[in-house]
Amino acid sequence: MSDAKPIDPAGALERLLTIMARLRSPDGGCPWDVQQTMQSLTRYTLEEAYEAVDAIERNAPDDIKDELGDLLFQIVFYAQIGAEQKLFDFTAIANAISDKMVRRHPHVFARAMTDETKLAEQWEAIKATERQQQSGGKPAPAALLDSVPTGLPALMYAQKIQKKCARVGFDWPDFAPVLDKVREEIDEIQAELAVKQINHAALEAEIGDALFALVNVARHCQVDADAALRRASLKFSRRFGQVEALATARHGSLYGLELAELEALWQQVKADETKAS
Repeated sequence: MSDAKPIDPAGALERLLTIMARLRSPDGGCPWDVQQTMQSLTRYTLEEAYEAVDAIERNAPDDIKDELGDLLFQIVFYAQIGAEQKLFDFTAIANAISDKMVRRHPHVFARAMTDETKLAEQWEAIKATERQQQSGGKPAPAALLDSVPTGLPALMYAQKIQKKCARVGFDWPDFAPVLDKVREEIDEIQAELAVKQINHAALEAEIGDALFALVNVARHCQVDADAALRRASLKFSRRFGQVEALATARHGSLYGLELAELEALWQQVKADETKAS
């Protein structure tokens, strides 16, 4: 196999597919790669997807390129296993998604003009037709929410099922009653914490309800709940790193400080950020 780097997408993809086949070869391939199955790869696929998201959030082009490459390698890995098992190959995967995108975008490829507000309805109608065709022409038995994968991250799963329900009219008219619902759920959490012997299962349920309501607020405000929490977590991590640096500079260590001392450092970091902006 030539080490020359192709200069076109088709050549680069062919090089990657050839490398993958070599890695999976029982004759001189990599023992680890040969042992993998579709099931064993799923955890790595999730990790690579999150690492790609992290690189994008950090706006680091070189890292984005590398992480997207790792993610593409996962797809190629599944394609190679599928080909070995005579189930599908990379060509079948690429053609399947191309066919789906053309089919689901008649307003682009068939010049079937539609109002922008009707695009979501058109998308769902086409998906419903696809499900009916896949079931041999019989009405699709799946319930409305059955098409949402339960293995999604919790925030994303909540937002997707809420969005599905909203499309059939099961939704609050605006964000005001949703905020009321959040306050109601917070009150119920406080009620659970007020008892002498806390019922942890009930407490978990109330916290879950509150989180679900907050996701609903985010959706009504056209905010992606998962992205919002990710950015809040990154902000907290950055600020706490500065707290740790200040604590080390002033006291030699972060450990052993009282909460009031840590809070004072935290407020200073926030104040410094405000001045810098």
